[in-house]
Amino acid sequence: MRYKQEGTGVYHCICRIVGGERLLDEPAREVMRRMLWKVAGFSGVQVLAYCILSNHIHVLVRVPGAEAPSRAELVRRYRLIYGEGYAGIFPDPQCLAAILAEDSEEAARWEDRLRVRMNDVSAFMKTLKQRFSWWYNRTHQRFGTLWAERFKSVLVEDDPRTLSLVAAYLDLNAVRAGMVADPAQYRWCSYAEAMGAEAAAQAGLASVVGQSCWSEEAAADYRKVLYGKGAQRRIGEEGGIDPQRVQAILAAGGRVSVAELLRCRLRYLSDGAILGSEAFVRAIGTQGTTAHPLLPKSLGKLPLDSTQPLCSWRKLQRLPVS
Repeated sequence: MRYKQEGTGVYHCICRIVGGERLLDEPAREVMRRMLWKVAGFSGVQVLAYCILSNHIHVLVRVPGAEAPSRAELVRRYRLIYGEGYAGIFPDPQCLAAILAEDSEEAARWEDRLRVRMNDVSAFMKTLKQRFSWWYNRTHQRFGTLWAERFKSVLVEDDPRTLSLVAAYLDLNAVRAGMVADPAQYRWCSYAEAMGAEAAAQAGLASVVGQSCWSEEAAADYRKVLYGKGAQRRIGEEGGIDPQRVQAILAAGGRVSVAELLRCRLRYLSDGAILGSEAFVRAIGTQGTTAHPLLPKSLGKLPLDSTQPLCSWRKLQRLPVS
């Protein structure tokens, strides 16, 4: 079951390459990175964090529940992915602008056709996957499906504590995979792009920590989650994080910091359906499931250094029906 929230919602989306093949080399990852921002602008969603790996991608997006965009705004967004001189099955932007300037049935059809693709996480992911597949198959003289399945998504509570945890988990993917020692060294993640002074990436991470704009304060707040509170050294330096050591501490019933825990594979951040406080998870999870309410699996058993444990709604765990 894929949950969507009424109004504005935040989603952690995951897409995997068919067969787990490592088809996304560095040039392909760069194309995906640029395409991600363009499609987000077209769809009207905000990219908060992302990571592009060789066989899958992670994206954390905020999807607004705003009013439908005007016709002028539709044309502006259209230009982001269908540039001037576009010669596909859709009209080029100038032609579309001329159509929408009229009060006609054709204009109404095009307006409806575009508006259903706006402010919707499913339409955003469909557009991103399709456009990248077209580019990849054409470039590599390949045909057939590129993606293993429909994208997976986790509905995430829109509060800084939860968002910063998920965003940091995404940015640390390349570290967990042993590709780099520090996320700032991995070009195809939101933290590295923010450190490279890319405004959109900075705005996304600033929002993650509850700040209105990127600043030294916002960067410091995010690094506290990414590296650990007060940590100055880089992850790969002496004294850095050893996932095996972390697992041994957990097995012994010990406590580790959130920063240490994020260096381990935490399946409930990507395999659940809803993530957030218990109140949020229960409120969303029970919508439309009164006959078979799902049981949120508390993450409080994990040694997170937080007084309010996160909960993850897992599909296969059900409360008994009275």
